[in-house]
Amino acid sequence: MNDLTPIKPSTPKDWETDQEVRWCPGCGDYAILKAVQRTMPEIGATPENTVFVSGIGCSSRFPYYMETYGFHTIHGRAPAVATGSSSPIPISTCGSSPATATRCRSAATIRCICSDGI
Repeated sequence: MNDLTPIKPSTPKDWETDQEVRWCPGCGDYAILKAVQRTMPEIGATPENTVFVSGIGCSSRFPYYMETYGFHTIHGRAPAVATGSSSPIPISTCGSSPATATRCRSAATIRCICSDGI
């Protein structure tokens, strides 16, 4: 009989990269990054099944700071890239405009996170 190996739940550390975070001292993006890194394991997401899509601006460096798949797109195109992704994995959108959290739909499960460059 084949036994399935139980899936080990992820931890916030599993979502951190080795990239130096380059935001201004005191920027609210630090808090957003840490909150997302803590929340993703709590909702049962796994880094290998998650994509972050961003637009432009400081907050859009977000995909580089998450140990996941990621796309850095041009202004206003993050929703289109997330929607057009043919990958059957959960996709999160993070961008420099509140509009990035609109029109999120696809065959894949899409979780939208919007940061307005706090």
